[in-house]
Amino acid sequence: MPVEFLGIAATHDGSETTARSGAAFDKEYTLRLARAHEEHGWDRVLFAYGSGSPDPAPAAAYIASRLDRLQILLAHRPNVSYPTFAAKTFATLDQISGGRLTVHFITGGSDHEQGREGDTLTKDERYARTREYIGIVKKIWTTHEPFDHEGEHYRFHDFVSDAFPFRQPRPDVSFGGSSPAAYAAGGAEADIYCLWGEPLAETAAQIEAVRAAAKAAGRTDVPRIQVAFRPIIAPTEELAWEKARRTVGAIRARRAEGLVRHHRGDARQAATPQNVGSQRLIAIAEAGERYDRALWTPTAAATGGAGNSNALVGTPETVAQALLDYYDLGVDILSARGYDLLDDAIDFGRYVIPIVREEVARRDAERAARGTHQTLATVGG
Repeated sequence: MPVEFLGIAATHDGSETTARSGAAFDKEYTLRLARAHEEHGWDRVLFAYGSGSPDPAPAAAYIASRLDRLQILLAHRPNVSYPTFAAKTFATLDQISGGRLTVHFITGGSDHEQGREGDTLTKDERYARTREYIGIVKKIWTTHEPFDHEGEHYRFHDFVSDAFPFRQPRPDVSFGGSSPAAYAAGGAEADIYCLWGEPLAETAAQIEAVRAAAKAAGRTDVPRIQVAFRPIIAPTEELAWEKARRTVGAIRARRAEGLVRHHRGDARQAATPQNVGSQRLIAIAEAGERYDRALWTPTAAATGGAGNSNALVGTPETVAQALLDYYDLGVDILSARGYDLLDDAIDFGRYVIPIVREEVARRDAERAARGTHQTLATVGG
């Protein structure tokens, strides 16, 4: 099966290890980083969402109007706009991009972060709202006749949009989470299900949970699986591990100086994050530093399990083989983000992506040849 690579569309050059050098929205840097992804083999970039961050939708429109091939993953929280409005925004952006949009719906794992923008629902209520929201957006994208909606969280009458997506029948929907409620919602609604990088055994179990949820929802298909990592690569293994240790040191130093927000909340939440995904990352880090071929957990431990934070450490060849291990589990979208956003995106694109693509093509060709051989043997028999 084909493999895709997702990078990050940051609006400034700051990261967990480095303070940003300018404004929160640096137009030139945003374009430069996106162009580096497009020119170095990446398929799409994520425009993330934060309560105080620049609005990702116009930033994504800016990039879509200036680049020709790079696809866009737009993060969106249902609490920030009504679904009728959001559906039109997404459709317009998909028209601007010529059908390159995927929408990632975020339910929200922190009451504190959600409350920053007035969202007071409980986590379970948020998941129910997200499912209702996604269903409405999908219907608006594909319905040309006015309709009413009377739901638990949304009510409207006689609505029909005149703004439809470029891609037909609609853009893909992306979703993530590691709790039973997340599996149920994403299993029912998502075209792509997103996971943070965990050891192979834990990742395989999560994939099975997503597939079981899709089946329980009555689907005959299953979501594609995306897994996210923080690669740390260098020409030799020794240099890669030296770089990894420097990276963790820089993360700890910035947090100790109060220069990085603690888990998008306060310091107390960093120790006990509410969302299950972060709890899992912390538990995995406490159980061990190294897993499988190249997974390294101190980066996750240093951030309090904040988001995509487990590293893959090694030479480009080692990291590529580690990614192929996840591909063999059924992961076909590989998300990667370094700590030096621009240079790491270029290096990963130059040195890791070609290895993975070449090996995937070789494996696919072998599978196709075996399938042809088996077919001929059956016919001959």
